[in-house]
Amino acid sequence: MKNKPLAFQIWLVFAAVALGITLLLSILLPFTLRNFFTKEIYQTIESAQESHLSRGLENIPPLERFRQNQDIRVVNHILIAESEFDLRVQSQNRIPVSFLRQVKQQADQQETGLQRYTSTIGDEKIFYVIRKGEYLGTNIYLISYMWDTYREEMVNGLFRHLLMIMGVALVLTWIPAIGLARLLSRPLVQMEKHVRNIAERQWDQPITVNRNDEIGRLARSIEWMRKQLVKQNETQQNMLHHISHELKTPVMVIRSYAQAIKDGIYPKGDLSATLQVVEDEALRLEKRIKDLIYLTRLDYLSTMEPRTELIRLDELLKNVVSRFQYTRTDIQWDIDIHPVRVTGDAEQWEIAFENLIDNQLRYAASTIRITLDTISNSGEKKAVIRMWNDGPSIDDELKDRLFDKFQKGEKGQFGLGLAIVNKVVSLHAGKIHVFNRNQGVEFVIEVPVHDCDHLQD
Repeated sequence: MKNKPLAFQIWLVFAAVALGITLLLSILLPFTLRNFFTKEIYQTIESAQESHLSRGLENIPPLERFRQNQDIRVVNHILIAESEFDLRVQSQNRIPVSFLRQVKQQADQQETGLQRYTSTIGDEKIFYVIRKGEYLGTNIYLISYMWDTYREEMVNGLFRHLLMIMGVALVLTWIPAIGLARLLSRPLVQMEKHVRNIAERQWDQPITVNRNDEIGRLARSIEWMRKQLVKQNETQQNMLHHISHELKTPVMVIRSYAQAIKDGIYPKGDLSATLQVVEDEALRLEKRIKDLIYLTRLDYLSTMEPRTELIRLDELLKNVVSRFQYTRTDIQWDIDIHPVRVTGDAEQWEIAFENLIDNQLRYAASTIRITLDTISNSGEKKAVIRMWNDGPSIDDELKDRLFDKFQKGEKGQFGLGLAIVNKVVSLHAGKIHVFNRNQGVEFVIEVPVHDCDHLQD
């Protein structure tokens, strides 16, 4: 069944439910109707008895006391005085003498004045009520009865009508079920075509499903995926462009300088200065390749279990700052770092700090401020790292894409440094933000401070 079309499966479920309800009703209804009409028969018998008694027994001629009405819809009565209980009189009636003996015995044993009975005469069931009383000093017995034929006719007649109604309802249910199945499956079929087009990289056409149920949410999720793929495709195209440009330049310089040296020409005046240019470009090429490899490694590590090494984040940050402090002697450093311990990967944090501080140095005019402290927010303790420089503000449009891969700023060189920082922070369940404030730009990193008491320094 799971290999059938969804519309057929939905219709089949509706049809099976409707058919199951019909079959269940066809089994339960006869039993329920028989019980209902049995109670109605007894109530009819008792009501007929009370009607006869209300007219007075003296008004019933003796021969009428034993006469039976052949209409199965009428309550039949047998009124007998104990003194004239002559079973031979009944031999001409439909009720046999053996049954009357049984009734006489039940009446003698009956402790209440009124009691219901059921018996079988031949192949027919009979429902009767024995009412005991006294009239003119003589015990009397009023036996009122109806045949089961009446009940069966009512049950079968009503059941046939109900079966007809259920059959019509079943057919009428299946028809709209087909329409409902198609209505539910149509947007899924449309989304299947869109997903197939997306798989074939044909994602220009948006998905529009005007509904707010689960199918609508699925459609919106697929549309969000399509937009992400379009964005990713654009990013990949830009990535190929940036990689080809960034790697081509140092390779071209190295090749041209190598050819010049081979021809005995020294563009920088002498061999040593010319070779220094070749070495610088090789280092630049090496850094580009390392960043690409490391970012790919971070993507892989995001699928693995994180490391739980205990890190003195303050010492790690101080070491990185100390290595960069003398790269620009015109910069004033304002450092305020407090002891903080977190769990994670020390190598990743070191590379993240290096890339972030390198970014600060690239844009700072005269001052860089770095702080590290902890805050408590809603019972959760976090380490907060702030890096501010007095460089130019960042456009609002650029802020939203600043941490994307290959996104360059005004002085960006490759567009991977901040993407690596963002990836490292994400791997440690943290967040990074950038703000234009105090006539400069501030990067803020928040990372949870876990319970590290069980770890060793």
